[in-house]
Amino acid sequence: MLKIADLPTFDLAEQLRDEADIQAYLNLVMNENDPAELAHALGIIARARGMTQISQDAGISREALYKALRPNAVPRFDTINRVLQALGYKLAIVREDTPTQYGKSG
Repeated sequence: MLKIADLPTFDLAEQLRDEADIQAYLNLVMNENDPAELAHALGIIARARGMTQISQDAGISREALYKALRPNAVPRFDTINRVLQALGYKLAIVREDTPTQYGKSG
């Protein structure tokens, strides 16, 4: 009989094989509008790319980066922005063409 302990461990970082995978994952997470999920996703992507290199490129210690990007963390905006830049991405403001709960757009 198969036991849970015998199953392989799933690590999403191992599934992000190329930039298309990473970008699709980031877009999916951004559409969820959940800052904690974004932080967690950036942590997964940083592990896929190499946490040491990302921490150096972002100018954040490796330990602080792990702490900021752990599940349910809500890091500061500048931390998110620095990690995105280290990963080769940036945030952009795009006007929606559909009404939102805060008012009409378009």
